[in-house]
Amino acid sequence: MSPIENLGSADADRGTAPEHVQAGRYDGKVAFITGAASGIGRATARRMAAEGAKVACVDIAEAGAIEAAQEINDAGGTAVALRCDITDEASVIDAVEKTVAALGRINVVCNIAGVGGFANTHEQSLERWNQILAVNLTGTFLVCKTTLPVLLDGGGVIINTSSTAGVMGQPYSAAYCASKGGVSMMTRAIGIEYAGKGVRCNAVAPAGVDTPLVHNFGLPADADFKQLDRLMTPLGYSTPSEVAGAICYMASDEAAYASGAILSIDGAISA
Repeated sequence: MSPIENLGSADADRGTAPEHVQAGRYDGKVAFITGAASGIGRATARRMAAEGAKVACVDIAEAGAIEAAQEINDAGGTAVALRCDITDEASVIDAVEKTVAALGRINVVCNIAGVGGFANTHEQSLERWNQILAVNLTGTFLVCKTTLPVLLDGGGVIINTSSTAGVMGQPYSAAYCASKGGVSMMTRAIGIEYAGKGVRCNAVAPAGVDTPLVHNFGLPADADFKQLDRLMTPLGYSTPSEVAGAICYMASDEAAYASGAILSIDGAISA
């Protein structure tokens, strides 16, 4: 096994076991991955690099993006780190242009950057509402809008990150549900609009994932835990690498007939 393939064994979980890495699946591909500084984004960057992709590790947290890219490069892969505020169109355009200049034409776009948190709806501040919508929905839109002309010139795929909160109701999550529900419907709309034009668009919809984002959600002090039962599964949290594995499948040629699809990765919560 080559050093770059060993990126797949960095985490001790099912999603990163070496036998799951499909060496060469992304040979010749360039992947633009937001949220790559940590969590699902970082796991996806590592996995795609292990399978042959050149990777742009894109994040507003520049230090984490640099670490992710360095990890890939140290293992024999090819990656660049780019600071990008996905809520700022000029920043997104700049990151896309720098990726093309450094790595070549983008083939795969993974919108993974996101924010969230719990709050009673009647206590949700407008400032926080706007932030969640700006990052999760508008940011995803801006990356899609900016990369679509590149993808149309030769084909490619977009993978967005929805959530169980984007396919079913969830307490204390009005802003998050609104943002991820929007991502789900935008994914379907893009999937239909570009069908037959060489561009696919899908989304993954995880439940709880063992990442800093989820652990920082913070419930309201008066939260009714009975209402949270619907968010629980005997399988517990998934790992970032398990979600990354699903993203890498949906973005690959193996899923060539899938577009406008929302793939639930939630331990049967939404079943």
